[in-house]
Amino acid sequence: MVERLDAVFHALADPTRRAMVRGLAEHEQTVTELAAPHPISLAAASKHIKVLERAGLVRRTVHGRRHVCRLEAAPLAEATHHLRFYEQFWTDRLDALDAFVTSRPEEP
Repeated sequence: MVERLDAVFHALADPTRRAMVRGLAEHEQTVTELAAPHPISLAAASKHIKVLERAGLVRRTVHGRRHVCRLEAAPLAEATHHLRFYEQFWTDRLDALDAFVTSRPEEP
């Protein structure tokens, strides 16, 4: 589980891959469609997709020369579960900051 979680966070660390995941959340896309919004070659797009595949975030099917990608959401759920552990920490810290800021007297 830890290795897969590491792979997910590694995959999502890159803005191009995050954009690809966002696009796949809307609908399946070909490699060409995934590459189109980015200033990258099809070979570079394919490398990004391979990173997403290794993380389990994308499943690619081949229909002749057409490579169709779809999002696999389970690894995202695992990453969300991991981050939720820290949510209470963030909430407590932000609540403390809010209490500090609102308790200070206003300056003249």
